[in-house]
Amino acid sequence: MRQLLWLPVLLAALRPTSSIDFRDINELVIVLTKTLPGVIHIAEANNSEEDGPSMPINANKEERELMGRLKQVEHQLDRVAMHSAEAARQAAMLIRTLPQQLRFELQLSELDRLLSKVRVVDEQLQEYVINGWDNETNGWIIERATIEDLAFSIVSHREGSVRAALDRLDDLLQGSFHGSPLLIRLALSMREINSNTCSFQQSPQLVIYNLYSSITLTELKGYAMMQFSWMLLRLYGKGNFTLEAEMMHRTYKERALVKLEAARAAMKFASRHMWQCDPHEHEEGKTYERLTRLLQGHIQNEVDLNSENSCRENCAYYTYAKDPGCFDSRVCNRMPRCAGKLHDCRYIDSDMWICEAEKNSSRRYEGIRYENGQKLGQYHSCQNKREYKVDSWWRWIFWHCSYCFCLCDEQGPNSDRFFNLRPIVADTNNNMVITGMRFTKVKRVIHLQIREGQLEPFGGINASSIRWRPVDNYSITDPKVENGKDYKTLSWEQRAIDLDDLEAPPGHVLTGVRFRPVGTHLNLEIMVSPFNFTSGNLIKPQEQAMWIGNDNTDASDKPRTQLELPNADVPVKSPTGSVPDSHTDQFLLFDHSDLSNDAAQTTIPFLDAQLIEPQPPALLAGAGIYHKGSVGYGGFVAPKLITYDYSKHMKVQFPD
Repeated sequence: MRQLLWLPVLLAALRPTSSIDFRDINELVIVLTKTLPGVIHIAEANNSEEDGPSMPINANKEERELMGRLKQVEHQLDRVAMHSAEAARQAAMLIRTLPQQLRFELQLSELDRLLSKVRVVDEQLQEYVINGWDNETNGWIIERATIEDLAFSIVSHREGSVRAALDRLDDLLQGSFHGSPLLIRLALSMREINSNTCSFQQSPQLVIYNLYSSITLTELKGYAMMQFSWMLLRLYGKGNFTLEAEMMHRTYKERALVKLEAARAAMKFASRHMWQCDPHEHEEGKTYERLTRLLQGHIQNEVDLNSENSCRENCAYYTYAKDPGCFDSRVCNRMPRCAGKLHDCRYIDSDMWICEAEKNSSRRYEGIRYENGQKLGQYHSCQNKREYKVDSWWRWIFWHCSYCFCLCDEQGPNSDRFFNLRPIVADTNNNMVITGMRFTKVKRVIHLQIREGQLEPFGGINASSIRWRPVDNYSITDPKVENGKDYKTLSWEQRAIDLDDLEAPPGHVLTGVRFRPVGTHLNLEIMVSPFNFTSGNLIKPQEQAMWIGNDNTDASDKPRTQLELPNADVPVKSPTGSVPDSHTDQFLLFDHSDLSNDAAQTTIPFLDAQLIEPQPPALLAGAGIYHKGSVGYGGFVAPKLITYDYSKHMKVQFPD
């Protein structure tokens, strides 16, 4: 568990002035391509004499040009560096809770210190450029010695300079003193604990990508500051610095390429799957939804389990039965009836006290107390007005009419057991793609609701465009709404849900989801659409979009396996958080809760109703359905997301 704590510290690097907008690394390439020639151009413009003048005659003109160019560079960098303030706030909160020793193990505190150092100096430089330069006089308001001192502190070899920070940052990332490169070690660590990365709000691959992008931007800022400082010092007659600038350019290029390869290698085997942690507090309708009365514990006397009203068999004989009537109206008229089917009856004891549930409850009983002392459910909370005694009896001498404990499968107004089958598709006509999703219940029907956002160039998502896609607001009793077409009704025979991870082929992005019936199973499909990564446009016509699913069944050549949840209690009672315990090509059955702890009154697992969405927004290349839980509890069925593989587009190009 110690390893779980240090990973969120990586997000501490993502400060509003030093992190980048979440789009492909090619956005940085654009900045590099535009910035570096501009910086080199000024160096050449001020290098007409090999040794350089002692003091340029037209210094103010050169200063103006230099200030203008620096403002352009800073504007470009800041535009790329814009990032979610909320993500930065969460990162700061996480870093404060991290033990110092754990941060030391991966030198994450050192990484944060170096990134902060460059950021602080860059902010100081911007402050001088904005407030220290007078546009009317085209000169410095603050003393030139102050500017010179800042420039020397940036390029100095001494500890604490920007140059020293960049050198130390390179050593840290390349693993010169600590073994393998930091990004590789990070990816390996996250791979080991892949089931415990839900707090990131990013896939492990996106964590590496975002950290790499932040580091790259920091180095770019440091490089720009050093080049600016050398040009400024040359302008003030402190030396030529042409060789230093050329060496720095070469070093920067070499380092950038090395780190790019390390980032690619780290991202190659880092998971792109995202899942959601349990909330601090569970709340029905907000953090989870549930099916009701799909299979529920029910007390029934044997005499009412057969049409002859006989007691010749035992409870176990009735693996399937219907309630044909009420033989002894004094008792069975008081007990809740099962108007559906009864399954898996069993004998526990002859006589019992039953505690009825509240009138509007989805439960039949709060608990049952048998004469032999065995208790089912929460009987200790029973109030006397809802308690009554039930005794088995003998018919003549030979037949014992026993009360059996069965499972009731009864459809009706108290049983929510419906899943939407209609497709849920983003507004592709307006270039919208799926950015997140959740389970929600509307008019007793379970839906997968999606969030959508507008696709932008280089894999970006317009954060201001993100919105919920409304669900189809229909009821199962509406005209022309059909079971099997618009929705699926679960029952004893048809209550399986498939657990799969579905991924788009290269060049496609997630634009739709839907459930479909495959045999007796509920099965997920995703719709993926081709798009142009550079332009940020979905490729039309949308007939080129395709639905992808896993048709495998438990009767296939490589059959699905069942994820079993034996003796599982109500999931919201679990004292520990849920973790994923399923994998693709599995299925599970919606079932009843534990007999002893809950009297089999609750349908499990529950459905996770929390939004799952990358923060900041990112492209999605797939989705899935999985189960998360803890030992002894029913857990949750939840959607997962598969983020787009940005590593395919990571390139660093330098001008000649």
